[in-house]
Amino acid sequence: ITSIMNRVRNLKNKYRNEENITDEFNYTKISADTTDNSGTVNQIMMTRNNPEDWLCFLLKLEKTSLPQMDVGQLNRLIGRYSQAVTALPAEKYSQDESYARILVRFAELKALQDPEEARDQFHLARLNCKKFAFVHVAFAQFELSQENEKKCKQILQKAVECSAVPLELLETALQNFHLKKKQLLSDEDK
Repeated sequence: ITSIMNRVRNLKNKYRNEENITDEFNYTKISADTTDNSGTVNQIMMTRNNPEDWLCFLLKLEKTSLPQMDVGQLNRLIGRYSQAVTALPAEKYSQDESYARILVRFAELKALQDPEEARDQFHLARLNCKKFAFVHVAFAQFELSQENEKKCKQILQKAVECSAVPLELLETALQNFHLKKKQLLSDEDK
């Protein structure tokens, strides 16, 4: 059993190392793209490395084109959001709204590629930033878009129970859910 466990551990380490090499190659490739602003990323990471700077950078990056229409842009964004999530420790930033917005947007982008991975990311966002109502509403909206009405309602009810704020946002989302609307929040409510 010890031999098997050592072999598994070695394989995991080997896989992680290969994955890191692949990531470095991909980041090098991404860095060659002058529209990706890798210098900005390095500056963020080397200086304050805070959620506000990351969010500002990521939102500017998103404005270059629509990720729904451009697979290359979607992949770049997912890579950068992943980098931000990795660079920002949850223990330190779980009460930070910008951090919560990064987690939610990362999950929304993942939903365009893989709903199961997106669901995991929404769980992570809700687990780490449960005080923010918009985190719960975004996850509930995702479940509604996947036609999981029961799960959508559960998420919103649990958000009310854990006193996520602002409560009005949750009440509006629940009201729209009961009215069978496809969008839990209008653009104005967001």
